[in-house]
Amino acid sequence: MAVAIYDLTWDIDVFFKDGSASREFINHLEKVKGQLEHFQSSIENWEIPVSANDQSLSDLLHLFQSTSQNIRQAGAFVSCLQAQDTTDTRANELRGMVTTLSSRFSTLLTSFDEKLLNIEKDIWNGLLKQDSLKELSFVLNERRKNAGEKLSKEQEALINALSIDGYHGWGEMYDTIVSQVKIPFEENGEKLNLSVGQAANKFSSSDPKIRKQIFQEWEKAWDKQSDLLAGTLNHLSGFRLSVYKQRGWDHVLTEALTYNRMKQETLDVMWEVISDNKQPFADFLKKKAELLGVKKLSWADLDAPVGKTETTYNYQEGAAFILKHFGDFGDELTDFTIKAFEDRWIEAEDRAGKRPGGFCTSFPLSDQSRIFMTYSGTPSNVSTLAHELGHAFHSYALKDAHPLNRSYAMNVAETASTFAEMIVSDAAVNNAANEDVKLALLEDKIQRSVALLMNIHARYLFETRFYEERKKGMVNKKRLNELMENAQKEAYADSLEDYHPLFWGSKLHFFITGVPFYNFPYTFGYLFSLGIYAQAVKEGKGYEKKYMAMLEDTGSMTVEDLAQKHLGVDLTKREFWEAGVKLCIKDVEDFMEMVNK
Repeated sequence: MAVAIYDLTWDIDVFFKDGSASREFINHLEKVKGQLEHFQSSIENWEIPVSANDQSLSDLLHLFQSTSQNIRQAGAFVSCLQAQDTTDTRANELRGMVTTLSSRFSTLLTSFDEKLLNIEKDIWNGLLKQDSLKELSFVLNERRKNAGEKLSKEQEALINALSIDGYHGWGEMYDTIVSQVKIPFEENGEKLNLSVGQAANKFSSSDPKIRKQIFQEWEKAWDKQSDLLAGTLNHLSGFRLSVYKQRGWDHVLTEALTYNRMKQETLDVMWEVISDNKQPFADFLKKKAELLGVKKLSWADLDAPVGKTETTYNYQEGAAFILKHFGDFGDELTDFTIKAFEDRWIEAEDRAGKRPGGFCTSFPLSDQSRIFMTYSGTPSNVSTLAHELGHAFHSYALKDAHPLNRSYAMNVAETASTFAEMIVSDAAVNNAANEDVKLALLEDKIQRSVALLMNIHARYLFETRFYEERKKGMVNKKRLNELMENAQKEAYADSLEDYHPLFWGSKLHFFITGVPFYNFPYTFGYLFSLGIYAQAVKEGKGYEKKYMAMLEDTGSMTVEDLAQKHLGVDLTKREFWEAGVKLCIKDVEDFMEMVNK
């Protein structure tokens, strides 16, 4: 049977032809400008309802929905342009244009929300009983509540205006800095300048000399940019903290928790359980060091493969593997994934000039997504590809929901992606050709637990502590390095020989302005998806409909209510989190049993 051949580059011309030189895209931005003017006049002329029978809110929401989708379409396109070629200066200019439009839209929404807040309570409750508004009750109540915790519309408008060249400007500065970072590397006598994405893939090499060489050059490259990076991070965080102060938010996680629709109590108990269960993972890292022939693992060794067999999959093999095992879960996920491969939704080519990491972005006007990564054939690459396809499937699962009920937070977004990743990683382990391959794949699976329960924990510890220090003034790069290394030592239970103090500069997530504190959502999603995955394994293919029903609710519920409705669990209690961590520990126990035979 012939293996399907899929292209390694994506098709984004289907949205707007000619990339960053697209005239169609400029016309789209002009259309958005016109929509914003219409939206503004509609809000200004909207008289606050004095009767529960007033239908005007529905009309205004329709305009809100349309404008939002057009802006998101534009933002997704520019994200793709910037990611595929970091030297595309025109793409950076387009990003500025989209940011300006997004900021203006945010300002208009502030005025809109203030009017929602001024609707008399009994009339408000009556309006939400209208057929056209019933299904939007959660998001509308959420907007009204959040509006009450912000400043006046004039002050919020000023913040949005200043954020273009301030807050978001510093985020864009990071993109500019990263585009200049090159990692020198010699391979087969040829001297190369790798992009950070290409260099990152070298950390999973089986050759310790390659890992050591890459890590040394990696640290040097980021250190060269550390003054600029430190200034960028300080100014970005300073802007954010100034806004928080004006709003009366003393707790640095107020915005992040609100955005993720979760309680501080839930977050605290999750980290508490993780901290209480670090030892098995520290033991795993010690054993891995032993298998690699070193006393203690270096940071550069964390992704090193173990075992005698180095398993690789070319892109077509990786795609076939994913499709085969998605098929064991459900037909909709499989059919959707085939479409994503066949219609070139994925940018996977291993080439210079690409942004590091991976992401999935949705194009709401087209009911499509695009996936970005750099694929070099490792088991981790296959898992990453499955992970991003999970994100795309999440958007697909919301296709029948009202457009205003499709905005889900990052913690539940990471649930769908991690769930898809687990289907593939479990299948890889269970279908290993021999013991050596099984050991290598099991280690790769455990390494994701180490990343989610230790690396992400280090990011959380660093970022929360950094923000507390930043309240008192600028934090220099030496102190940033200290904060990061201390966080890594704590999160990894001091189980490594050396650490990566410049991680604060090399990790994009610390500089993202669209999502505050983009760290704990990964760990939440990982452990939350374990509970869902356990249920899926128990029920088999028939679980897919229930799974999609849960995904459809992610845009219109708090995470605590979502878990109670679909899993029957209380996220503020230790039991749920302990069950998830125990599943991760079971993998470690299986690994230890294999290597200690």
